[in-house]
Amino acid sequence: MLKRLFDIIVSFVGIFLLIPVFVIIGILMVFSCGFPLLYFQNRVGLNNKDFKLFKFRTMHLNADKKGLLTVGGRDSRVTAIGYYLRKYKLDELPQLFNVLFGTMSLVGPRPEVRKYVDLYSKDQRLVLTVKPGITDYASLEYINENELLAQSLNPEQTYIEEIMPAKLKLNEKYIKQQSIFIDLKIIFKTIFKIIK
Repeated sequence: MLKRLFDIIVSFVGIFLLIPVFVIIGILMVFSCGFPLLYFQNRVGLNNKDFKLFKFRTMHLNADKKGLLTVGGRDSRVTAIGYYLRKYKLDELPQLFNVLFGTMSLVGPRPEVRKYVDLYSKDQRLVLTVKPGITDYASLEYINENELLAQSLNPEQTYIEEIMPAKLKLNEKYIKQQSIFIDLKIIFKTIFKIIK
């Protein structure tokens, strides 16, 4: 209950304060890559239920049909402005609305697409017993995941066999020790890492 109240207050205040940023990003996107400004992707959330995750669109239209993973900092599917939105995690800001609406939390395991959730073991499905979040331990550890995948000869295999299991271990760590204090710690660490 306290966590939900915290999510509502912080997401509402965050959205209000970031209105100028949303407007500036929207204007830049209109002139750079046109409409639509938002990208809605099906992700798997609490209790294994699908929901729509909100993001600023950073790829050319229908680019997701060429693969779900983004590889390297200069993936050819990413728009010019999308590169910078991704680099500074600004494309994630619309997820504050996900938090406000209750499909996500500020802190929690990052929600995955169904394709990869279907590969989870029984133990790994523990991650589906909590609300997904904008940031978590795995987000901090793999903040440069795209660059890691760019070094692989088979990015998807590397993601499935190495990165995804490691991220799920970090999710398990969070689930076992979650608290408002831990959430605040992760939020400030995330902001610091992005600025740095």
